[in-house]
Amino acid sequence: MKYILVTGGSRGIGRAVCLRLAQTGLPVIVNYRANKEAAEQTQRLIEEQGGRAELLRFDVSNKQEVDAAIDGWEDSHSADDYVAVLVNNAGVRHDNVMFMMSDDDWQSVIDTTLNGFFYLTRRLLKHMMPRRRGGRIVNISSLSGLKGMPGQANYSAAKAGLIGATKALAQEVAPRNVTVNAVAPGFVETDMTSSLPQDELKRLVPMGRFGKPEEVAAAVAFLASEEASYITGEVININGGLY
Repeated sequence: MKYILVTGGSRGIGRAVCLRLAQTGLPVIVNYRANKEAAEQTQRLIEEQGGRAELLRFDVSNKQEVDAAIDGWEDSHSADDYVAVLVNNAGVRHDNVMFMMSDDDWQSVIDTTLNGFFYLTRRLLKHMMPRRRGGRIVNISSLSGLKGMPGQANYSAAKAGLIGATKALAQEVAPRNVTVNAVAPGFVETDMTSSLPQDELKRLVPMGRFGKPEEVAAAVAFLASEEASYITGEVININGGLY
């Protein structure tokens, strides 16, 4: 049985991705770190639309938690079950100008985005690669990782690093029928952007609006599909024309 794993799947873009990918018929593993209630709501929404979902709590930035969670999941499933689609979505923002940015605000953003990608992807690749089983890895980057955003040196560095890792890993695993791509959303209506001055920022976007999580999820679903089997190492921008 193939499974889908979405990190940070309890809210926002992660929830939209879980709901969209559940429509493929594969069961979805909804990862969360702390908000169990929101994760359970995502699970209910998937099941209400006829899909299947499981919850899996771990902090992607903590290697021990990642390994323990995946070990436990594997122990409770058949030896033939594996994660065939991985969406690295978990991320945090701690914005500030650099001269006022704390060590913790820098490190926590880097740890969640980059270390989280590394710990989990490395762990799951061993099941995608043998016997050319294949797999799909989709990383959620950001407009910030492409153009940089003031007050987001930490976030921009992490998301830009994720793009570089996407392009490198895509070349490593392509012979094993594994694709690795990224999507780079601009301003999207989520809890993470609710504190931003939306009216002011919308004027910067040629389309004059923020994106919707479902629009990001649609691109992720395409990259996870068989139709995208010859696309790898790419970054799809979802930004309403803001470059």
